[in-house]
Amino acid sequence: MTVNPVVAEDLARIDAALFTKDRLAGASVLITGCAGFLGFYLVSYLVRHGRSLGVCKIIGLDSFLLERPRWLEALAAEYPDLLEIQKFEIGRDNIADVKGAGDATIVIHGASIASPTFYRQYPLATVDGNIWGLRALLDFYRERKTLRGLLFFSSSEIYGDPEPQFIPTDEEYRGRVSCIGPRACYDESKRFGETLCWIYATHSGMPIAVARPFNNYGPGMRLGDRRLPADFASAIMEGRDLAILSDGTPTRTFCYVADAVAGYLLCVLSGRYDYYNIGTEKPEVSVRELASLFCEAGAEITGYRGTASFAKSPDPDYMTNNPNRRCPNIAKARTKLGYDPQVEVREGVRRYLRYLDHERQHA
Repeated sequence: MTVNPVVAEDLARIDAALFTKDRLAGASVLITGCAGFLGFYLVSYLVRHGRSLGVCKIIGLDSFLLERPRWLEALAAEYPDLLEIQKFEIGRDNIADVKGAGDATIVIHGASIASPTFYRQYPLATVDGNIWGLRALLDFYRERKTLRGLLFFSSSEIYGDPEPQFIPTDEEYRGRVSCIGPRACYDESKRFGETLCWIYATHSGMPIAVARPFNNYGPGMRLGDRRLPADFASAIMEGRDLAILSDGTPTRTFCYVADAVAGYLLCVLSGRYDYYNIGTEKPEVSVRELASLFCEAGAEITGYRGTASFAKSPDPDYMTNNPNRRCPNIAKARTKLGYDPQVEVREGVRRYLRYLDHERQHA
C-alpha cells in the first residue's frame, strides 16, 4: 500500500521525537478504539515502524460503531503477522476472550467517542468505554507483572470551562464541569475514569499514564467527524463556504496529531503513574481565525475560492456547556517526558489539507 507522503513524514516525525522508543522492544501492544482518529497514527506508527522498534504483536480492538475504516483493513492485510484486528464491545465483551490479550505488555485504552455530536447520540456507549470498559481492563491487567504501561485517554474536557485566571490550565486545576446536560456523559465519565486510574495505580502499583488531549486535529480525522477542524476541512474539500456555528470568539490551541501521538507514546512508555496535558500552549486562536487559516491554506493547496460565514446549527445543544477558552500548561509533560510539540497551527492546517488532497487524487 502506498503511504500518503504527509503520513510518511509524520510517522518519521513521531519516531524522531520518541527518544524512549527502545522500551517498545519485545512489546506486545493492545489498542482499544483502534479505528478512531488517534488510532490512525498510533496503529500506523507501531505497524510501519514495528520491525525497527522490535514490536512483536499489535492487537487492535474496536466496536466500529461509527465506521470500519479502509486504512485499518489495508494495514492488517499488508502486515498480517504483526497486526490483528477484532470487533470488540469494550463495555460488554470479555477481554479474556481476546487471543493474545493476556500477553500484552503495553495497553492503550482509546475506546471512547470523542466528537460531541456523536457522544451526545451515544451517551451510554461513551460512559461504558470510559468507566466499565476501563474497569475491565484494569482488573484484567492488575496482577500481570509483565505490564510495562497502560495509557488512559482522558480529555481536556475534564476542566470544563475554566475561569480566566486558570488559563493556561495546568494539571492541578480541579475543573468547572456540569454533571448534567448534553456533554456530561463524556466530561464526567472521563473524570471518573481518571479516579479509577488513580485507585488502581495507588493500591495495586499499576504503571498507568493518563493523557489529557487538547484539541488534536490532522490526518486520520475523518471528514464526517463533526468537530471543528473536520467541518472546516470538509467544506474546503467540497468547495463550500465554511460555516461558523458560533459567534466566532471561542478560542483554542490546536495540537497537530503527530505531535500529540508522540506525546501519548511518551506517556505510556514512562512506565509509571502520572497525568499529563498533551497539547500545545500557543497560539491560542479563535474559531474565526481558524476559519481564515483553513481558507488561506485551501486556496493555496486546492484552489479553494470560498469564504467563511456565520450560521446557526440545527442542533439546539450544539453550544451548551461549550468552553469559551482552552489552552494547556504543558510544563509538566515537557519536564518529565521531554514532550516538545513542533507543528504550529498554520503548518498543521496545511498538512491536514495536503493529506486530504492527496487522498482524493489517489482514491
